[in-house]
Amino acid sequence: MNDASPASASNSMEMLEFSLQGLRCANCAARVEKTLNELPGVEAAVNFASEKAYVRLAENSELTAGQIIDAVAALGYQAMPSGQETHAAEQARKQETHRAELRQFWIAAALTLPLMLQMGAMFSGATHPGGQGHDVLPRWWQFMLATPVQFWIGRRFYVGAWHSLHGGSGNMDVLVALGTSMAWGFSTVVTVFGLQEQHVYFEASASVMTLVLLGKILEARAKASASAALDALIRLQPQTALVEKDGVTLEMPVSRMLPGDVFIVRPGDSVPVDGTVLSGESMVNEAMLTGESLPIAKLDGDPVYAATVNGDALLRCRASGVGSQTRLAGIIRLVEEAQGSKAPVQRLVDQVSAIFVPAVVMAAVLTFAGWWWLAGDFPRALVNAVAVLVIACPCALGLATPTAIMVGTGRGAREGVLVRDAEALEMAGRVRILAVDKTGTLTQGKPVVTDVLPLEGVEKSTLLRVAATLEQGTSHPLAAAVTNCATAENVNPGVLADLSAIPGKGVRGKVDGLPCLLGSPAFLAEEGVVLPETLCQTLQAAARSLVGVACEGRALGVLAVADPLRASTPAAVARLGALGVEVVMLSGDNARTAAAVAKEAGITRFQAELLPEEKTRALAMFKAELASQKSSQKASVGMVGDGINDAPALAAADVGFAMGGGSDVAMKTAGITLMRDDLNHVATAIELSRATLAKIRQNLFFAFFYNVLGIPLAAFGMLDPVVAGAAMALSSVSVVTNSLLLRRR
Repeated sequence: MNDASPASASNSMEMLEFSLQGLRCANCAARVEKTLNELPGVEAAVNFASEKAYVRLAENSELTAGQIIDAVAALGYQAMPSGQETHAAEQARKQETHRAELRQFWIAAALTLPLMLQMGAMFSGATHPGGQGHDVLPRWWQFMLATPVQFWIGRRFYVGAWHSLHGGSGNMDVLVALGTSMAWGFSTVVTVFGLQEQHVYFEASASVMTLVLLGKILEARAKASASAALDALIRLQPQTALVEKDGVTLEMPVSRMLPGDVFIVRPGDSVPVDGTVLSGESMVNEAMLTGESLPIAKLDGDPVYAATVNGDALLRCRASGVGSQTRLAGIIRLVEEAQGSKAPVQRLVDQVSAIFVPAVVMAAVLTFAGWWWLAGDFPRALVNAVAVLVIACPCALGLATPTAIMVGTGRGAREGVLVRDAEALEMAGRVRILAVDKTGTLTQGKPVVTDVLPLEGVEKSTLLRVAATLEQGTSHPLAAAVTNCATAENVNPGVLADLSAIPGKGVRGKVDGLPCLLGSPAFLAEEGVVLPETLCQTLQAAARSLVGVACEGRALGVLAVADPLRASTPAAVARLGALGVEVVMLSGDNARTAAAVAKEAGITRFQAELLPEEKTRALAMFKAELASQKSSQKASVGMVGDGINDAPALAAADVGFAMGGGSDVAMKTAGITLMRDDLNHVATAIELSRATLAKIRQNLFFAFFYNVLGIPLAAFGMLDPVVAGAAMALSSVSVVTNSLLLRRR
């Protein structure tokens, strides 16, 4: 597969999603994935656990969805376009397939049960009255019972094996079909030619087929549980809404709503689409999106989001985001892409799976040859070879990683932690140094002017007028604080011209025709304007950010701005420290202010007066620091930010964490988005990552241990094919069940 996963590929590529049918094991998924990635302009990932293919088409690609479906069909599998709108149809189709498989299983069980009783009688020493050794059932009866199970019930395995071998690879179907066919074929020859001295193994072939089918049924149920979180998100979407049309309130499908529609949300109802409150006051429960248990007050002008639940008052709102443009739809899309991506640890599994089936077939051949040559016992050699083929089916190996990823990302979505891809999830667990922006991350991100300090001979209103005029043309976080202060003091801005911003420093422009400056004391000093040093030091020591103002080369005064620390920040920093994560603050503020904020937050290391590009260099330094520590070779550097200026640093980090209330640029750049502006969610994401990686390691150990132990036992004649079939079926279910334990974390 190409190195870029669908989840991390360029936004210039179109994403397509397909539901797959016919995948039997990880090798099937790998085969489909390889074929799709060989198509021009395609980046694809196939998730065996969810039975989905995620395909990105390059901007200039001429491939169509139909051509992709045809490519999958040529391999012997079915592909159908998938999405939120097809979810109900996909679920119905899976349920119908499940019912058909269940019917086949009960038929197979009914035919196999007499054969199993025959095997039990054989072990008990019972004999057939006609003298056929240990056969209680006549062999022709056994033949008639086993043959429908072998070729009717087992047809799916033969079809899958044919398509797999025709494509030049092997999968689980090859092992099952080959193993059971050997047992059935030998038994049939013995029966047809009346070789009474030889034992028949019809019970082995039929039992293995039946148990493998049972295992697939149980596996399908377990995989459905693994995707339950995503299904729950999809079900959150309301189907109808109360919409005002021409003065009349009508109930209409949500799918027909358009941006600008005015809709009504009654008490206790779910909000149908994203919108803005026009009238009404109510408390809205947003726990399904953010994980926040406390309802949020909504007033005129406040945003509301689809699937959130209104409290005890009526709200009248205007739609702003509908269909795929709602926040809920974005969350579902992100979770789907994360569940379809591959963690770096999966690459080893893929490499092993590619050679696994040929290796198992070789092991079975050697087992057969060894027993026949050394012991001279053809039937025993055959049985042991069949056991090797059956016990080694690689289903558990293929499910080990994707099921854990599915459950982990689903749990994260419920807790307000949205993971972009599996690589970000894996890297989050390895974070040892976490760089954090100050404004909006550690602090509330809503600065207020605490002091307006004009210098001697300068009117307070003059100072505010110049400051407000210069700030009205910028998007700096402090700008709103300055303009709000001027408004509160009934000071109107002047006429602004020739505004130019100096990133990380300040702005210059003409106010009422006069050249003016606004920015940090250091910036003003560079321009030849010096502010009173004692005044600046006193304010900075009190964790105030300073905005100096000058006009015509003369200092007018200083505005002191405070951005209060979030109440949860000190506890979050302590929690991260307990996880072995060092929090380092990166700030563009002056050193004294940064030191005061860091001390209040419980942070011991910080860097101040940094420009955006200098934050990126700081991250590179942290990476080099970890690389120099032999014990931290797999450690990673994380970055938490919320603003546009944080985007380069978020991209430069091993894994970026974006505050959900921040800019769209930051959230698109980061690997993990936190739906609540709370540093505690970073700790939650790290804990979730580590728990998920632990489950993956447990699953892989179990899958490898199962095969490493089972194959030798079967080869040395210590494992009956029927027992091997049961063990193989249970191994897959056990791996998925272990992944599901993440839901109880």
